[in-house]
Amino acid sequence: MSDSPTQPISILVVDDDAIDRMALHRSLRGTSLNTVVQEATNVEEALKTVFDSRYDCIFVDYHLPGQDGLAFVRKVRQEGIDTPLVVLTGQGSEQTAVELMKAGASDYLPKNKLSPETLTRIVLSALRMYQAEILVKQTNQRISEKNRQLERINRELERKQQQIYRQNLQLQEVSRLKSEFLATMSHELRTPLNAIIGFSQILLGGKKGDINETQRDMLGRVLSNGRHLLELISDILELSKIEAGRLELEPCKMDLVKLVEETVEELQSLITPKQLDLKVDITLNDPIITNDPTRVRQVLINLLSNAIKFTQHGSITVSIKSLTTKHSCMNGGSEEILLSVSDTGCGISDVDQPYIFEAFHQSDQRTNRHHAGTGLGLAITYSLVKMMCGDITVESQVDKGSTFRVRIPHEVCVETASANALNTLSR
Repeated sequence: MSDSPTQPISILVVDDDAIDRMALHRSLRGTSLNTVVQEATNVEEALKTVFDSRYDCIFVDYHLPGQDGLAFVRKVRQEGIDTPLVVLTGQGSEQTAVELMKAGASDYLPKNKLSPETLTRIVLSALRMYQAEILVKQTNQRISEKNRQLERINRELERKQQQIYRQNLQLQEVSRLKSEFLATMSHELRTPLNAIIGFSQILLGGKKGDINETQRDMLGRVLSNGRHLLELISDILELSKIEAGRLELEPCKMDLVKLVEETVEELQSLITPKQLDLKVDITLNDPIITNDPTRVRQVLINLLSNAIKFTQHGSITVSIKSLTTKHSCMNGGSEEILLSVSDTGCGISDVDQPYIFEAFHQSDQRTNRHHAGTGLGLAITYSLVKMMCGDITVESQVDKGSTFRVRIPHEVCVETASANALNTLSR
């Protein structure tokens, strides 16, 4: 209720003295409060009335026949009735007031201090306190319910988290077993395949007797397909090693210019039949870098082979230059190496570009696609570059060509490279 209640205030007066009841009535009529008063002369009658009806405030005499007002207060509160209780007494003491308040009384008023002003203050104060208590009780109930909901949600989240954790462990184990299986199978397949390639070369070389053109053509196809299959198996073996965390860089001092020139020369046989224009542009402050030469060569071969494969006419440009940029993987240096391979080939669509570094992804997924391969080359390249603490990006337009840019530190840190090997595929 507000400070000036508009609804009648229902009041119960519990007092065995008729004169005291009249005095209370007279004081209430002198207030501005709109009250409806009922009476009870003993505890039993009062309790029955309280249980049967609802009151906004109860005035109870401290001295009642049979039981005192303190017992009435305790009984009412034990029954869960929270109506404001004001205890009236002919003589007051601090000890009595303390006992009443402990029992649950809302206020304490000596009868000799009855007045309209005092009653107005006491009734309104009791009603405000009652409202506040109800509000607090409702708020606590809502909070308790919210807490129970949160507890249920937390238990469910914890259960799901544990389930996801167990599933992740299972997936990691499956992935590890798969990688180990691929690595083992790839290794086992390479041995007989190398024998097939070797014997094909011996027969084509004429060391075991002359062969006719038909036989030569058939052996040539065996050799070509054997080499192609060996490349595919080697890619799968490489990726499985990376996934299993069994591939580590072995950085050392190396001449980057020499490595680039030798790699380009090795791939010249693929460029000549297409009559492509190959350009090499090297601008390095210091050609001696610290990295794994085998892996750097592999990155360059993968990018250059892709450029040759997807370029039918035009040119390919290999660019190597120094960048003065602070890198977190350097051993005190302040340089990066930017390796770029550009071509004028078929290009990569905007739809495919976000996925080209994923394993087994190929932009041309048709059954009769023009370019063979497993789609592992760029995934392996990406992983190797990340192990080198580097970064690889691509810019491409369909029918205009592509440019792959690799940024690696001038000096690769052995410790950091080993740590990166464990996380290189978690992208």
